[in-house]
Amino acid sequence: MGRPSDYSQETADRICEALIEGKSLRSICREDDMPNAATVCRWLGLNEVFREQNARAREFQADTLIDQILDIADGETDDVARDRLSVDARKWMAGKLRPKKYSDKVLNEHSGPDGAPIQTTQRVERV
Repeated sequence: MGRPSDYSQETADRICEALIEGKSLRSICREDDMPNAATVCRWLGLNEVFREQNARAREFQADTLIDQILDIADGETDDVARDRLSVDARKWMAGKLRPKKYSDKVLNEHSGPDGAPIQTTQRVERV
């Protein structure tokens, strides 16, 4: 069977379901009955419904990656270095996909009332 190049909602649904399961877009697009990554990116640029569906799937994908981290941490393996690499990669990706929920980055912002700039004044005294 050839690789589909025309958009279909059925294919879009399958792509998003695979993303939610934690698969990468590259691995999804390697399947014989799936479009290549460039085609998927073109669809994302042209189809607002698919773009929104993909964005939601990516958010759920971050949750799946966090679940996978727990599975890796609870697993019994002799390759601790490989497990650490797998966990770190998933933490990084989850933080990029859902930064407000999973990022380690702390952002401190200072602002005035209602988010306005802080008003400052200077006073010079002669002594």
